[in-house]
Amino acid sequence: MERRAMKPNRRTFLTQTALGVAALATAPLLPGCRTAQAIPGQTLGPNHRAGHWLRGPLPDLTHTAPAETHSAEVVIVGGGIAGLSARRWLAKAGITDVLLLELEEKTGGNSAAGQNSVSAYPWGAHYLPIPDIRNRELLDFLAEAGSITGYNQAGLPLYNEYHLCHDPEERLFINGHWQEGLVPEIGVPTRDRDQIRRFFAEIETLRQAVGTDGRDAFAIPLDHSSADARYRNLDMQSFADYLTQKGFTSPYLRWYLNYCCQDDYGISLEQTSAWAGLHYFAGRKGRAANAPGSAVLTWPEGNAFLADQLRQQAETPTCTNTLAFSLEQTETGVRVLARDLARNRTVAINARTAILATPAFITRRLLGKAAPAAAPQPLTHTPWVVANLTVDALPQGPGVPLCWDNVVYGTDSVGYISANHQHLHDSPQRVITFYKPLTGHTSAQVSEARKRAYGTTREEWITEILAELETAHPSISQHVQEIDIWVWGHGMAAPAVGALWHSNRTVQSQPIGHSIYFAHTDYSGISIFEEAFYSGIRSAQAILANRQSTAL
Repeated sequence: MERRAMKPNRRTFLTQTALGVAALATAPLLPGCRTAQAIPGQTLGPNHRAGHWLRGPLPDLTHTAPAETHSAEVVIVGGGIAGLSARRWLAKAGITDVLLLELEEKTGGNSAAGQNSVSAYPWGAHYLPIPDIRNRELLDFLAEAGSITGYNQAGLPLYNEYHLCHDPEERLFINGHWQEGLVPEIGVPTRDRDQIRRFFAEIETLRQAVGTDGRDAFAIPLDHSSADARYRNLDMQSFADYLTQKGFTSPYLRWYLNYCCQDDYGISLEQTSAWAGLHYFAGRKGRAANAPGSAVLTWPEGNAFLADQLRQQAETPTCTNTLAFSLEQTETGVRVLARDLARNRTVAINARTAILATPAFITRRLLGKAAPAAAPQPLTHTPWVVANLTVDALPQGPGVPLCWDNVVYGTDSVGYISANHQHLHDSPQRVITFYKPLTGHTSAQVSEARKRAYGTTREEWITEILAELETAHPSISQHVQEIDIWVWGHGMAAPAVGALWHSNRTVQSQPIGHSIYFAHTDYSGISIFEEAFYSGIRSAQAILANRQSTAL
């Protein structure tokens, strides 16, 4: 649920048939005759029940007089990375009369994390690629977070060695052997190897490409990318079709690229926009004084570290366990109605300005009739299942030893990370974090996948997950001490064909008057930390610019 660069990472899901699901229900025994019910743990996830209240007219809430009323200059609805980034930027500009509302018990969005006696571990996004040195706002944030410790004479950042992913970084289990790296090599025919080399040569050309407007063809944030039609029109075809037209037919290469799309976007090669598929590689231009440009920053808790840093870099109040369910414009700004879930009462917030750092489908429900008439092209939000397994040992096959990122070729999963890979001491006890997007090719299939995500029992998920892991780790089920399952009903927006540059998503992100602003990766189309971080800053800057012009 985040992205890698030249040496991509994680996740692939091959949709299972109804017969396969039925087989799971009738096969409760794990390899080695251990039952899934015998493994302790729990099922967790976002507060989807409270979130689904927004689907209805909420008569029990909207007709209830607020028990209390608060005021603020700015109210931020949504405490994911975008909301936290906006809050931080406003605080650094001296705007301290800010109130952030968050549905969950803790801010951070899909950068959630947990911890046990063995290690902290992620429940979602888990790393940040080395940024482009032109992204000064992000570099300044990382310096304040302690991830950048200084700069060399050439102006390249020095990264904290404790935050850079330790070696060995990644491996692939293929043909009964663990190989280094995720691009298939062992047993790959010469013809396929030639195609793989040719693909990455083309990527290097695109990484350096500049449009007629002088901008990079592919950049982060996406808004900095060239508007040259030669590149943007790639959004109108699938990545699969683009590869076929270019003669990239190798099943090994296409498996790897499908894996990348599944990992980063939660959708298949056939669904992904060709522009997005190429951006996955060509948009990354990181440089560092003490690491290759393909390096990543990671922590045992994943991107919860970054969310915590954003939270700590501002002191303005946040209200968690608070469901905002209505927002309307007033003569002096906006009025937000919210449900304090902890105290079970409705509160009102009157503010001069609001930032809606919420997914587009939630934003439309919050605004009701005030929503912009030009609704964006519906976005696919892939459901995900994430499992954290605590093990007392991890049986290994031949080849490269355990890495941070571990993927098995040809299975239904897209791999796992070793959460305590960043620990300075080695221990046989580990927490491994297993990711699985539940991909559907149509909106109806995505809806069914979401039903499956919530309808599948914990025991069924355990049986399925351990059966996949057994292919590379025989007898792993005998070493599992605990398994917790997290279900994301709406993981992140997926950049399907035409969703990036040939929809009106950018129109939808424009403010309503001078009182309602938007900040979320839904308005970017690609759900990565950098886009959420930038989106929050952009909305805060717009508020500051309006504030300044009003004062003149």
